[in-house]
Amino acid sequence: MEYQGDTAALVIAGTGGYGCRTSRLYSWYSRPMLQRTRKGEETRERLLELAESAVLQKGFAGTSIDELIAAAGITKGGFFYHFKDKSELAKGLLLRHLEHDKAILDDVFRRADELHEDPLHSFLIGLKLFAEVLSNLPAAHPGCLAASYAYQDQLFSQEIRELNRMGVGRWRARFRDRLGRIVERYPPRIAIDIDVLADMPLTLVEGGIVNGKVLKDDTILPNQILAYREFIRQVFLPDR
Repeated sequence: MEYQGDTAALVIAGTGGYGCRTSRLYSWYSRPMLQRTRKGEETRERLLELAESAVLQKGFAGTSIDELIAAAGITKGGFFYHFKDKSELAKGLLLRHLEHDKAILDDVFRRADELHEDPLHSFLIGLKLFAEVLSNLPAAHPGCLAASYAYQDQLFSQEIRELNRMGVGRWRARFRDRLGRIVERYPPRIAIDIDVLADMPLTLVEGGIVNGKVLKDDTILPNQILAYREFIRQVFLPDR
């Protein structure tokens, strides 16, 4: 969440002497409001962090509002100010997770596109950068919220299930688009379903998280993406 500065006060300040006095009054009045807004947003983010950690450790059903309130050091009223019920908390958690995923992948492939214009080489660079991001995750990766929601599907509303489905579909669409551009320039060297190929990154990430967690090996996850990268090279890169 980006915070906006006191722009209204700056606009008023440019209107002359009276405006300057008004701007000081406005700034004095608005600053406490802005501070309260920021504090409220910080509390909401703290609740989401605590909830995500708890859900990944013991599932959504095993996470209580009371434990989040105690951990955050707020009142029940403070919790319900941000989330009217546990279902709204679940939705907030998932939306936060989906935006986080999107931001990471947007940044990785934006950087890759800046480094190379060719669709295949840009994709290979992007996968390398993505593996580096994954290698810098905490040694004991806590897991994936989307997978946790899928395992406990019956606990959530249709709206939340649709949000989770949308998130998975967004991964598929992103990689399908890039692979489609590659195919236009580099025909596959073997018969392969591009849609299946587009589903592999998310499948590898989810499987890599599980394997890495069980085997306590934080190299598994990035290495899965590097293996996918090498497979893409073998499928599309012509013999030299």
